[in-house]
Amino acid sequence: MSDDLTLTLIRGLPGSGKSTLAKTFGAAHFEADMYFLDSNGVYVFDPSKLRQAHAWCQLKTGQALSLGQSVVVSNTFCRLWEMRPYEKLAKRYRAQLRILECTGQYDNVHGVPDEAIRAMKNKWQAI
Repeated sequence: MSDDLTLTLIRGLPGSGKSTLAKTFGAAHFEADMYFLDSNGVYVFDPSKLRQAHAWCQLKTGQALSLGQSVVVSNTFCRLWEMRPYEKLAKRYRAQLRILECTGQYDNVHGVPDEAIRAMKNKWQAI
């Protein structure tokens, strides 16, 4: 693979600016929330499909890396173990792994309830 192949993980709470930052990288961009966009681009969250959404995100990341494309993934990654599948992908494809953290406070575009954000904040693990 190319020496400049990178996998960038952007972590942060909902509304912290992850997606906005990810779009500035000029790399393939994936996030679990994309799984919940319907054919019209409308966000329709189904908590029962969260596991499938993360599996999809990991699959798309691996596919892009296998083609030599750098990737940026913007998910909450509250717990450190949630990044491990991506760390393994970076090693498999010999991509440089970068981890960034967003701490801004912007509009919560996906309508995540305040109590859910508080719960995420309470389980947050620092690197």
